Amino acid sequence: MQSVCHCCDWIRHHYGHLSAEYLPLLDQMGGDITKQNAPVLFPTSLYRHIDDAEFEDKVIFLKETIYQITKLFDGNMKSATWDKKNLDDFLNILERQLENLNSCVSPAMKPERRLKRYFKKLNSKVLRKMNYSAQAWELIGKETKRNLQRLDILAAQMY
Repeated sequence: MQSVCHCCDWIRHHYGHLSAEYLPLLDQMGGDITKQNAPVLFPTSLYRHIDDAEFEDKVIFLKETIYQITKLFDGNMKSATWDKKNLDDFLNILERQLENLNSCVSPAMKPERRLKRYFKKLNSKVLRKMNYSAQAWELIGKETKRNLQRLDILAAQMY
């Protein structure tokens, strides 16, 4: 586990750079942009709660959110209509972000349970219920973008 100071420096100098790489890739992946909302409410209150948390809790939240996003994209993606190269690039950059955040967090530190529940609901009520359809993946892409944009705001507030 890296020191808090090193994590501070990494988040300040590198988190935003990687985010600036993967957020545009979400748009460039293509597919139909859906106006439909996911049947799972965005965890606004959870983000408000974490805004007031300690630095370490925020790092755990960043790490866990990115981890949960990578888990979502580990499902049956045959129906997704996205550009394969952009999708692979997006997931590779997300994995780099996760590796760096993992090095900042002790395995003993537990993430917010409500965050895990939110992503579990996205998996069950969107992906599985909609049978991993192209429309389901478009909803997941939309929710992913909302979460990653909100994480950018959180990371910017950390320094």
